Amino acid sequence: MFAVKTLTDREYLAPGHRGCSGCGQAVAVRMVHKALGQRIVVACATGCMEVISSPFPQSSWEMPWIHVAFENAAAVASGIEAGLKALRHKGKIDNRKIKVVAMAGDGGTADIGLQALSGALERGHDFLYICYDNEAYMNTGVQRSSSTPYGASTMTTPAGRIQKGQATWKKNMMEIVAAHHIPYAATASPSYPMDLLGKVKKGAEIKGPAYLHILSPCPPGWGIEAEDTIGLGRLAVETGAFPLYEQEEGKIRLSLDFDKLIPLEKYLKGQGRFRGIDQERMDYMQERVLEMWQDLKRKAGLRELRPSRFRKEGVKWIRTS
Repeated sequence: MFAVKTLTDREYLAPGHRGCSGCGQAVAVRMVHKALGQRIVVACATGCMEVISSPFPQSSWEMPWIHVAFENAAAVASGIEAGLKALRHKGKIDNRKIKVVAMAGDGGTADIGLQALSGALERGHDFLYICYDNEAYMNTGVQRSSSTPYGASTMTTPAGRIQKGQATWKKNMMEIVAAHHIPYAATASPSYPMDLLGKVKKGAEIKGPAYLHILSPCPPGWGIEAEDTIGLGRLAVETGAFPLYEQEEGKIRLSLDFDKLIPLEKYLKGQGRFRGIDQERMDYMQERVLEMWQDLKRKAGLRELRPSRFRKEGVKWIRTS
């Protein structure tokens, strides 16, 4: 377990940035960089964090930090890692470890940046990639991404008479990155700080590509109060909507296991973005979450998958009982 006494008092994300009150991403970023320290180089994709922390000519960053395009954080990080390796080989710098970190939101990871991320993972670059997942394109006005949960209302998937919010299920980035056979991948949440800090340290120390997917509640985008960020992040985990686990050398380990999950409705009802959910779809979402939770436990060697009351027909799920 990562010990509190090892956490520095130094702030690498300086106060005074323009983050919204209660921003889950800002909380997570602050924790991550306390764990990483200063001997890093960061490639940060365009997104909320770039906008709130680096309005020219100001910057909130107290370490080497590079703003890059929406789609190429992983590609830039790959180039930095290769450049540092070449400089060491030529004797231009010493052999002290400098960790290369790429950071992006879900849009810059699951959508626009997926090609660059896949290439970097496949090539085996020694870097840590961190996705701060607030589940939509919050920077440009809350448009849906492929990480937006089923049923969530956004500017491009509004909840109304014709459309009932997001029509597809959240993309499973953990399975996608795991398919590249990388040494380490994990999910984390700022609502569980010790778990988050431990995973950051592990990802930074592992040789080769590592991936960290951090849930980052967004008060304006999710339709929640600023003071609810941490509590809602806990509910995401305790309902099974966002399980905390890690996959190391192909083996899955649950960070938190529950014999009984809190009903999903308690998590959804606290968010304005799910205002269009009726009881039938609530039941369907609950069943799907339970099914995916049991499937994850089975993969971790903990429990068999139980039968579902839904079957898939094309892209839709139909109740069978």
